[in-house]
Amino acid sequence: MNYHPDEYVRILCNQLFAQLNNYKQILIAFSGGLDSTVLLDALYLIRDTQKKNNCITCNTQLRLRAVYINHGLSIYTNNWALHCASECRRRKIEFHTKDVKIVINSESIEAAARTARYQALAETITNDEVLLTAHNKDDQAETLLLALKRGSGPAGLAAMAENSPFYGSRLLRPLLSYSRQELEIYAKKRILCWIEDDSNNNLRFDRNFLRLQILPLLRKRWPRFVNTVVRSAKLCAEQEQLLDILLAETLAELIQPDGSLKFKKLIMMIDIKRAAILRRWLANSGVKMPTRKQLACIWQEVALSRHDAVAKIQIDHSLQVRRFRDCLYLIPILQPLSKNEIFYWNFKINKLLLPLGLGNLIRSTLPNNSFKDYLLVAVVRAPNIYEQVSIRFGSVSGLLYINGRRRGRKLKKIWQELAIPPWQRGYIPLLFYNEQLIAALGTFITWEGTAHDYCSKWYIFRQYDSYSKNNLS
Repeated sequence: MNYHPDEYVRILCNQLFAQLNNYKQILIAFSGGLDSTVLLDALYLIRDTQKKNNCITCNTQLRLRAVYINHGLSIYTNNWALHCASECRRRKIEFHTKDVKIVINSESIEAAARTARYQALAETITNDEVLLTAHNKDDQAETLLLALKRGSGPAGLAAMAENSPFYGSRLLRPLLSYSRQELEIYAKKRILCWIEDDSNNNLRFDRNFLRLQILPLLRKRWPRFVNTVVRSAKLCAEQEQLLDILLAETLAELIQPDGSLKFKKLIMMIDIKRAAILRRWLANSGVKMPTRKQLACIWQEVALSRHDAVAKIQIDHSLQVRRFRDCLYLIPILQPLSKNEIFYWNFKINKLLLPLGLGNLIRSTLPNNSFKDYLLVAVVRAPNIYEQVSIRFGSVSGLLYINGRRRGRKLKKIWQELAIPPWQRGYIPLLFYNEQLIAALGTFITWEGTAHDYCSKWYIFRQYDSYSKNNLS
């Protein structure tokens, strides 16, 4: 774009507003650098204009939050967080800082930082928000070249999408059509202050090597190189979108309400179609795409494993694919629970915090659910004064008699009959009165816990966190 500097602000804001597509709750990934500062400022101007026009209701006006992800990779990160807080405070934008720990396995430090960053953003975003990042045209060209280095297919060469799924929400990159130079013109016109990350000059990082050593030479030889590379990425993206359309009906038939993938029909498909479906199933969950080798392992070692095998494959540091019956499941890796630990529930306190972020329990003598974000998971008889209440996890010995069953069964058999996947069983809270199992919360109630009409009742509600809601409910 060759506009006069005075036009950049108006044009960028207008185009950004058009791209928001009626999204009103915005979470901004704000690093304090040039790109994200321009994005933050433009969104602030849009919101400020709405207020001044005095014709936008509180239901449609932009509501902005910004989050700074602190990787701790520089001695200046705390100062950068303070800078970001100041920029947001000046614009009356709600601001948060989230610290992350970089876990480096087989990944490069760049990839590990990116994984940690997006995981932190997924934990920060609320159900009604969309995430905006400030990636630009130059970032897009670098991403495609890095994909070429890795030997990626069309999905990888499509680089970054302008609008894509993100952990049940959407991820928007509205600045992809702008170059770094154009964003700098905007920033100087608006007299913005931004952070210059010292690591951006470190040639140890592949992206910096491309940015500082390779792309300048390519631009010198071919001035429009970045534009043509971005066009190639768009063409690859269009091919992927076409595949999305062609496979949408098949995918809808195979994906179950709980997000698992029914894979029996995939056996009769040709390899490339099966792989395309597996990739899209994983992409719907916001997962980093597995390598070709990992995808083959998912099929050969997990899907085609023996029916009674405990088959699984880890696809990054926090997620694994597992099989249960005729379905594939994508689940987080959770720390093991101590099988011998007992969580006593004091009669005087109606709330109990579960371990490992598995949520909270609240008990009430009333059936009305007045607890926001809590779900009713059991209605049981109230304990008598001689019964000690506790929550436990894991196995239970002996035969259990549960409502809906005439005969006693061992717990393992009950789990199988109720089609509870093995990885969920050890994390289901078991309610005990003394040494008597009363209920597996959200799953079944024993005869001993039955709430008859003539007895006092406990209504037990549970607040799920992101893990337990998606995988243990």
